Amino acid sequence: MDPKYIRNFSIIAHIDHGKSTLADGLLSATGALSAREEKAQFLDNMELERERGITIKAQTVCLNFKSKDGHEYQMNLIDTPGHVDFSYEVSRSLAACEGAVLVVDAAQGVEAQTLANVYLALGNNLTIIPVLNKIDLPSADPEGVRKQIEDTIGLDCTGIIHASAKEKIGITEILEAVIEKVPPPTADRTLPLRSLIFDSWFDAYQGVVILVRVVDGTLKKGEKIKFLSNDRSYEVLRMGKFAPFPTPVEVLEAGEVGFIVCGIKDIRDVVVGDTLTSFKNSATEILPGFQRIKPMVFAGIFPVDATDYENLKVALDKLALNDSSLTFEVEKSMALGFGYRCGFLGLLHMEIVQERLEREFNLNLITTAPTVVYRIHMTDGEVKMLENPAQMPPETKILKMEEPFVKVTIHTPTEYIGSILKLCEDKRGHQLKMDYVNEKKVIIEYKLPLNEMVMDFYDRLKSITKGYASLEYEFMDFEESDLVKMDIMINNEPVDALSLIVHRSKSQTRGRNLAEKMKELIPRQQYQIAIQATIGAKIIARETLGALRKDVTAKCYGGDISRKRKLLERQKEGKKRMKQIGTVDVPQEAFLAILKVQD
Repeated sequence: MDPKYIRNFSIIAHIDHGKSTLADGLLSATGALSAREEKAQFLDNMELERERGITIKAQTVCLNFKSKDGHEYQMNLIDTPGHVDFSYEVSRSLAACEGAVLVVDAAQGVEAQTLANVYLALGNNLTIIPVLNKIDLPSADPEGVRKQIEDTIGLDCTGIIHASAKEKIGITEILEAVIEKVPPPTADRTLPLRSLIFDSWFDAYQGVVILVRVVDGTLKKGEKIKFLSNDRSYEVLRMGKFAPFPTPVEVLEAGEVGFIVCGIKDIRDVVVGDTLTSFKNSATEILPGFQRIKPMVFAGIFPVDATDYENLKVALDKLALNDSSLTFEVEKSMALGFGYRCGFLGLLHMEIVQERLEREFNLNLITTAPTVVYRIHMTDGEVKMLENPAQMPPETKILKMEEPFVKVTIHTPTEYIGSILKLCEDKRGHQLKMDYVNEKKVIIEYKLPLNEMVMDFYDRLKSITKGYASLEYEFMDFEESDLVKMDIMINNEPVDALSLIVHRSKSQTRGRNLAEKMKELIPRQQYQIAIQATIGAKIIARETLGALRKDVTAKCYGGDISRKRKLLERQKEGKKRMKQIGTVDVPQEAFLAILKVQD
């Protein structure tokens, strides 16, 4: 098709502002689905996506729409994940487009992720079409939200489209606006082939399915292609477009979006953001914006039943086939046995992986508290990245330690400002700016250490604002901090899975609170148990769990006191011996207690 009749666009929105419902409306308006095939959230085909109302994997759909000018247009809708953890995938999906439909809930207004995704779109030079969704709601305030978009984002909203995706209002107007305002792709089909990979997943029958946007040249079935990041070459066995069901094609030309299958067995060979080119007539320049995704949050995942270890390995292998950003390696814990140290993009990513492991593979798991990656400068000049607190080198060998910092943007009603500022200050935050959107809403920006964020920041933010605040964060850089490793010892035995890296100024409070929490959760034994928080050889906090008492003198009635004393002494000796050889079972709640400890 002539590039001037092609439009590549995506929909960007905050969670629950109606992105998936609008995509359903577009499918319906263009006749892509018959009445029998239609279902809610059609593009969200994962059970977890439907349940939580979020998009986890990007999808693409090719729609044919006859405009009022009489021409038929090829509309390529690239649906993007909505959460901050997947911001790199969002940026690559947006790089495959020329325009974006910005959906804002007419009742809720501009939220944190609305703003973050708009800035990503503007960074990719996209034309933005603002749309007010859910205008049929009684609480909708179209005029107030329109002004808010203009003031907060700086977009001209004079001709803003009023829509209700659920009631199918304004759908045709959105399609016409995309044709009118979004520029056609700049496509030179005479140049060597260059295609952007913006997503991929594993299919049990075909291998890796790759979603591509052809930027230059032409991609043909049967052609030999190669990836510029790793120089691997393959033959295109099958190609097509999702319309919305897979439709085979022989050729994808510059400006078009489609999928290819090359019989690739390992998803790690295909990197999102990579450039795909022809093997014979190769392009040498990689498309801009490519980077390798690095996990930012790490946690240990252990089976409750040791016999499930092999099943956990198989489950992680299967999940990694569809999620190249999930990393894992074997970890051995004295307290929990064998498991895996997994790396995630963020907290939502970790939650989704854990839930899928338990739900799809029927596993009963213990997940340790999440930690972040630290950068350690050793005295011998070596620089190490530390993912597991248990592997921290001795303090004498460390020159300095650096921790990751993030920029946090919080949108909140004005009445909660005081509580939010106190929470951010408690978390060692540094205020960057505070802007009043109107008399009822404010945007607060803070610089926070990532390890303070992964603990309980989000839960506490939601609870102090009664769920009204929305949060967005982005990685800034590593900065030097005074960090120490804190160990928890139970009955004089260190529990490696409870080791933490904390800021020295907070170690005493965190240690005391954690020891108190452990005292509540660990079951009492026949002997006394010492629960200690230590930094190196120094004990900074201690709690004592009392022994279960058994009255051994109950059967002594009358007679000499020395008989009772003899029995008590024998019991004392037995308890001492029991304490030396006894092991304390630490329940799963204790590992999760780290998350709940207030500073």
